[in-house]
Amino acid sequence: MTGTERRAQLLDVSRRLFAEKGFDGTSIEEIASRAEVSKPVVYEHFGGKEGIYAVVVDREIQALTGALTGALEGGGHPKVLVERTALALLTYIETSEDGFRILVRDSPVAQATGTFSSLIGDVATQVEHLLADQFRGQGLDPRTAPIYAQMLVGMVALTGQWWLDARRPRKAEVAAHLVNLAWNGLAGLERRPHLTRLTETTP
Repeated sequence: MTGTERRAQLLDVSRRLFAEKGFDGTSIEEIASRAEVSKPVVYEHFGGKEGIYAVVVDREIQALTGALTGALEGGGHPKVLVERTALALLTYIETSEDGFRILVRDSPVAQATGTFSSLIGDVATQVEHLLADQFRGQGLDPRTAPIYAQMLVGMVALTGQWWLDARRPRKAEVAAHLVNLAWNGLAGLERRPHLTRLTETTP
């Protein structure tokens, strides 16, 4: 393998192990064994377990951030934005299960910008601005927007963690129920919620 190919292989092997066993349960010895290389090869590329973990987490953070940011771009009705955000997170979980498991685990090398909670906080900040505009338009106090942004994004994130293992009902149905609660509230829940046509293209 070239150096680039070996690095990619080590990242793939490490990603699977971190998802399966967590940071503490994974060793350099096991990474090297699964990759069929010697331990010095792993150290040469990443300097140690902390180094390879940091690269894995950074890649997942970028992937999820891109998905969530993309869902909030382009404007549209606020309800549609909530739907897009819920679907974006659930789609990431569906297609990057190992990555999501790594992000939601606590780690001794987690840094300020390298944790799932900090990522969700960043998304909540983006949602906060959208909510503030809506609050002003409806005569509500925009100063309360940060509270509602945390509630909304936190609800979606925790539901995503639950769905990671449950995987039922199907993704679009989970998103529809999330939006049902977020948009209508407990007092106004729809009996059979569904997504708007703009977001129903994803199964």
